[in-house]
Amino acid sequence: MEPPLHNANFDLRGRKILIVDDDRLNIRILGGILRGEGYVLADAISGETALDRYASFQPDLVLLDVMMPGIDGFETCRQLNKIYGDTCAPVIFITAKNESDDVVKGLGAGGVDYLPKPFKAKEVLARLRSHLQNRILSEQRKQLVDQLSKANAAKNRFLGMAAHDLRNPLASIRGLAEFLREGAVGPLNADQVDLLNTIHAASQSMLELVNELLDVATIESGELKLRLEAMNLSEVIAKSVAMMNIEAAKKSTTISFDPQGLAPVIMLDGAKMRQVIDNLLSNAVKYSPPGSAVTVNIRSDPASRTCSFAVQDQGPGIPDSERDKLFKDFSRLSNLPTAGEKSTGLGLAICRKIIEAHRGVITAENLPSRGCEFRVSLSLPA
Repeated sequence: MEPPLHNANFDLRGRKILIVDDDRLNIRILGGILRGEGYVLADAISGETALDRYASFQPDLVLLDVMMPGIDGFETCRQLNKIYGDTCAPVIFITAKNESDDVVKGLGAGGVDYLPKPFKAKEVLARLRSHLQNRILSEQRKQLVDQLSKANAAKNRFLGMAAHDLRNPLASIRGLAEFLREGAVGPLNADQVDLLNTIHAASQSMLELVNELLDVATIESGELKLRLEAMNLSEVIAKSVAMMNIEAAKKSTTISFDPQGLAPVIMLDGAKMRQVIDNLLSNAVKYSPPGSAVTVNIRSDPASRTCSFAVQDQGPGIPDSERDKLFKDFSRLSNLPTAGEKSTGLGLAICRKIIEAHRGVITAENLPSRGCEFRVSLSLPA
């Protein structure tokens, strides 16, 4: 087994290696090869003492003999991996045997390589260098992931605080615009009404963005808590359809829903599922031309213990080159809303995360003639 090639050059001096062999001569030979490279060495003459020595020495790599009194090298390796898991140092077996069965057994026990006796200094150093470099790269990746996780958590906290602080003033602006528009301080001329309508629309758009940012921060921080209860999915959909038809009427668009007698009861967070349905219906109306027909259907599949609902629109569909953008934060397709409506690029990403929290799946497919279908599949109770 040839060691993998690495372009990276690391200073390996000071890295700790534990040599486990019941033959003191082998320990001396390996020690003579390794000390010149600046490695820090420790040794053990049995599997049992190796387990104790590992705990106190915390090596970066273990050279482990296979044939030893007491527990053999394979069992020692298995116990090390059981105790230390992903943090366990790589184990290279040292043995006079080189049969394929031993190699397979060693790899199955958790080893990463074999070092045959008699030892060849260049081979020993090359194999150790390769696996130590891999370990350093693994440590660096873990540190990077930890740093990115902390940065992401800080970003979510900032988004959450900023969005929370912005929400109340924006709601006040919207409310005051409504208050003035209704003539609370006296009659308004046409220009004043237009100005207030603009203020109201802008504050409403900003408030929706702030709420979506709060949703993203909550979900990504792992603080999304579903309040699940047994609910009739058809009733939940029907309520959303009834409400969204009011907005759709502004574009002379209609939303129809035929439950076909289906009334599946599913464990849902009603508010979160309404958020998903409302978003899908809003997008269907937003990207379909005025006077379109948006349809919602529902299916139940007892064989797979699933139930799904779909929203079908008459919009331009999803460009094949942009399918990878769907359901990602702040991703917008080249298709534009047909009446100049605003889009933050967060809605579908939030939908996906809510559906995944329900252990469901959301997909999107273009329809044969025109338009797109977004389908949500959920598991039925056992």
